[in-house]
Formats: sequence, C-alpha cells, structure tokens
Amino acid sequence: MSTADPLGGIRRIGVVLAGLVAVLPLLVAGCAAPSASPANARPAVPVTPSESAMITGPGAGSATGPGPRTAVGPGAKPAGQALPTGVPEPPAGSDQLVTVLVPATTSGAGTLRAWQRAPGGGWTSALGPVRVRVGTAGVGSASEGVNRTPRGTFTLDQAFGRQPNPGTALPYRKVGDSDWWVSDVKSPAYNTFRSCAPGSCGFNESAGENLGQAGPSYDYAMVIGYNTGPVRVGAGSAFFVHVDAGVPSAGCVEVPRASVLALLRWLTPAQHPRITIGLG
Repeated sequence: MSTADPLGGIRRIGVVLAGLVAVLPLLVAGCAAPSASPANARPAVPVTPSESAMITGPGAGSATGPGPRTAVGPGAKPAGQALPTGVPEPPAGSDQLVTVLVPATTSGAGTLRAWQRAPGGGWTSALGPVRVRVGTAGVGSASEGVNRTPRGTFTLDQAFGRQPNPGTALPYRKVGDSDWWVSDVKSPAYNTFRSCAPGSCGFNESAGENLGQAGPSYDYAMVIGYNTGPVRVGAGSAFFVHVDAGVPSAGCVEVPRASVLALLRWLTPAQHPRITIGLG
C-alpha cells in the first residue's frame, strides 16, 4: 500500500518548467540567428577582365613592388611610391603621368600605367598595368615613314574621336570626314590638325590621315605632344594614344578601348598630364 505525495505533482511540474526555461534560449537563438553576411552588406559586383586591369585609389598595389606607403604621424599626408626605374620625375605641377614601358627598343608591345602624384610625395597607381602595342619598329628616334614610337616625355593635353566626348575634361574634338592630321613634309601644316573637305585641302591628302575615315582606332584618341614646338619637318607626325582595333601600329600607342576611356575620364588639364615612353 503506497502513501500519496501531495507535493509530487508540483515537483514534476517544476521539473518540466525548468526544462522549458533551459530550452527556450536555444529556440530563440535558432529563429533569430544572424545571417552569415550583415543585413546591410552589398552583393558583390562582377568585374569584367578589362575592368580588372584598372587599379584605382590610394590602396592599390603595384606591379613593380609593394603598394603605396602611408605617412605616419598626426596630420601626416599619405606618401606614394617611386616611379618605375628609368622614368624621370615630372616637374612640379605635372601631377598626372602615363608611362608606356617596353622591354627592348625593338619591342612592339609594352605595359601602360597611369600615376597620380601623392600629397606626401611619390606616386600612386591610378590605372594598369595594361598590355599595349607600340610601333612595329619599336621605340626610339622617330621619323616620317618609320613605324617607330618616339621615346621620351611629352605633353598629353588634347583629345579627339569619331565618337562624342566620353566625359573627358581635356579639350576634345569630335572628328568627321573633313578632319585631318597633316603628314605632308612639304606642307607648312606638317604635324598639325586641319579641317577641309576631301579633295579641297592645300596639302597632299594621301600623305596625311583622314581622322573620320580611319575606323574604330580613332573612336577615341589622345594627342602625344611629340614634335609640336617647334615642329621639325620629317621628324615624325600623328602620334596618338588610341583604341587598339587590331591593326599593327605605325608608331601610335594602341590601348584596349576600356582603358582609353578610363584614361580620358581621369586626365585633368589643371594637373598638366604627361606621358613617358621608354624602356622598363
């Protein structure tokens, strides 16, 4: 014969309640567990191969060494890195520089990079490295009739194209079938831009370039300031940084279309941009 325990039922209810209290936090955590990524995180944006070649911002690394250094200390300005070996330092005020370096003077291809002068000195990478083509005769002393890209440092302060201005701050000329670059060594207009209807020009049109009829190479282009002041007759003419349309270069720097557009939108006249073409 057993004796009833009037508190037994109460004790059993207490055990059950204690179990629920222990399990409840786990149930709540499972329902409200944070996502693997923050709720305000932006989805990753796919990067195209052409865009992956463009390195922008002070945190970008370098193809020739570590990324830009950062100045240390209160109020210190960020410092950049040195330019590639053999590239001369542009004068004060020229704060944007494009470099086109080839491994040998006979090379028909090289690497383009763009550099921004850092506030604390040195340079940061703004674009590149980008594989480009130069003249089929390489880089060096240029002359009319030789497919060689001139070696040296030149201005990069005007642009043109068959297409409308893509957003560059450089002086930009939209060209058509009446626009020319004169390569006639007998003309006073040698190595300058001229506008005249075909068949009416005062120079040998067959010795020049009709910019509007040149095809997609001249959809977008920047003028390399070689042999411009003063102009030396026969020293070479019509040197540009332009779109690579798959045509061998007669001396221009041929650059993938996306990178030409990136350069045009980056270059600023107030920073007196220059281009250095050489070995490296």
